[in-house]
Amino acid sequence: MPAERDLTVLLKNVKAEMQPSIFVFCTIATDARIPAALKPLLAFREQEGTTLVVPREEAEAAGLNHAFASRLITLKVHSALDAVGFLAAITARLAAAGISVNAVSAFHHDHLFVPVDRADEAMALLVGISP
Repeated sequence: MPAERDLTVLLKNVKAEMQPSIFVFCTIATDARIPAALKPLLAFREQEGTTLVVPREEAEAAGLNHAFASRLITLKVHSALDAVGFLAAITARLAAAGISVNAVSAFHHDHLFVPVDRADEAMALLVGISP
């Protein structure tokens, strides 16, 4: 199935699915190796360091400082990487409720990291988001 670009179709067909784990954001030196015990969901290299998003228990077991305990919500619609306005519509709804979000676009889906204590509220807001 090809990726969707039409905003109305994307919003009409999006289904939100929350993952069970609690994820955290960590950083290691840009030139450091990722500890073998970690299985990062996401690794992103910046000039200041490499960001790792890992389950909280992995970060704690590895002795890594971490921030932003979050739940992962996957938007189950195959959005095109060049779709215009999709994440803006989703994140605007969460912002209006005062819910912070760290959004990540992958090849098939968009993913939202939301604070643990607001995750259920975020899910409720995403139900019926279609115009």
